[in-house]
Amino acid sequence: MAARDPAAVDEMYGGDLLMMVWPAVALLGFLFLTALVIAMGTQSTARYEQEQRAASRSAAGRPAAPEAVGAARA
Repeated sequence: MAARDPAAVDEMYGGDLLMMVWPAVALLGFLFLTALVIAMGTQSTARYEQEQRAASRSAAGRPAAPEAVGAARA
């Protein structure tokens, strides 16, 4: 097998185009994954805040200190 000229190989595979495509693909992948992490974090935060509001609402209906059962009142 004969050795190929590097310039011919570069021309054959569109080297300049390839050098622009891979950074663009990497950037798009990074942006996609960043958006995915933000979306997942937003959902998780909303769920956490909803649970906290529900817990504080149920705690507001209960007395602050429990009364002893069977304790005599004066």
